[in-house]
Amino acid sequence: MRDTRNNYAFVDSQNVNLAIRDQGWRLDWRRFRIHLQEKYGVTKAFLFIGYVEGNSELYTALQDAGFLCVFKPTLEYKDGTTKGNCDAELVLQAMIEYQNFQKAVIVTGDGDFYCLAKYFMEQEKLQALLVPNRLKFSALLKFKIFRSHLRFMNDLKERLAYTKKRPHKDGTL
Repeated sequence: MRDTRNNYAFVDSQNVNLAIRDQGWRLDWRRFRIHLQEKYGVTKAFLFIGYVEGNSELYTALQDAGFLCVFKPTLEYKDGTTKGNCDAELVLQAMIEYQNFQKAVIVTGDGDFYCLAKYFMEQEKLQALLVPNRLKFSALLKFKIFRSHLRFMNDLKERLAYTKKRPHKDGTL
């Protein structure tokens, strides 16, 4: 039976990446995109990411995996850190797309998205609030109103962890 849902995902890439790595594993973004489609009926997945010169292979791989990348210019500080907070871009894109999807899957553990998640829930447009780490996420997202929408990525390690492909005995992949 064909899935007729038209749900969109809005992914805070930095929050997801750091939270998953903090648990000791790396996310296979291609598998994650498939998971979003199969589990939540996601037809479009927007991935919000800071743009860093020299990361074009990463961006191409994410787009090839099926994500629509929304870039934000980054700032590099004197101490060597790079900052590219994409919170406003995620909220703006979600509202631009509001009429185009049935329900939204917001992928983050960041409490800055409390107001967006609450609004979508009140409008019956929130499919899920997918949190990368159930042990470390904003207290704002732990409020009782979100409990029925909370999902966690901790239990998805077996399914979504990146594993390097080993060559076959003949040397091919």
